[in-house]
Amino acid sequence: MTADLPPWAADVSAEPAFSSAEELRAHRKRQVALSYRLFGAFGWGVLGDGHITARDPERTDAFWLLGYGVAFNRATVADLVLVGPGGDLLAGSGGINTTAYHIHAPVHEARPDVVCAAHTHTPYGTPWAANVESFRMICQEATAFFEDQAIFEGEEVQVMDVETGKRIAVALGDAKLAFLRNHGPLTVGRSVEEAIGWFLMAERVAEVHIKATRAQPISDEAARIAAGEIASVGSALAAYQYAIATKIGDPSVVD
Repeated sequence: MTADLPPWAADVSAEPAFSSAEELRAHRKRQVALSYRLFGAFGWGVLGDGHITARDPERTDAFWLLGYGVAFNRATVADLVLVGPGGDLLAGSGGINTTAYHIHAPVHEARPDVVCAAHTHTPYGTPWAANVESFRMICQEATAFFEDQAIFEGEEVQVMDVETGKRIAVALGDAKLAFLRNHGPLTVGRSVEEAIGWFLMAERVAEVHIKATRAQPISDEAARIAAGEIASVGSALAAYQYAIATKIGDPSVVD
């Protein structure tokens, strides 16, 4: 489970407060578009692999994601579509990545606390997922996932139905990170910013695991102490904000 927020982060909320559902919806959609741009800036999703979803604040059984065929590094708010139960398109036009529905719909349904779920194939997260192993506590960022990670051990690398997605949701449980066996990482959060922050940190940790083949982990006691800060939502939000500033710069590009 995620560690309680330390005193310095006690007032940090996963998502800003808004006076209306319309304002909250606009915020979430903007962050989704920015997050796709961010993935594209890292070179992720260049083969059309991956998806980021954000729950609609009123239609809570539906979520926003990028229409299929739009390059991640060109995503705008206008390119987003709203997908409801059964994969039906409720707003926007164009097709969707059906795998996104198969994975994300069951996760959103099983986890009412989850606003956003993110998954794509990355240079380090995907290779690490092929090991079918959890992260060890071998670097600072790894402690963000101390006792808060899961593995989906199913062999369905091509997720072709919601039944597989339901089993992914069961494997995820109440964790914020899951590795889909031989496939890649999946992160969730109570905001788009939080979920993407965890995804960025998970990729950093996977890189350390791939490169530091003889790494010695720290003790559970030391990891638990570090997690008191690193596993807080404030760390995820900071990672997201730094990445947007560094890789995107002007967030108005998605408007």
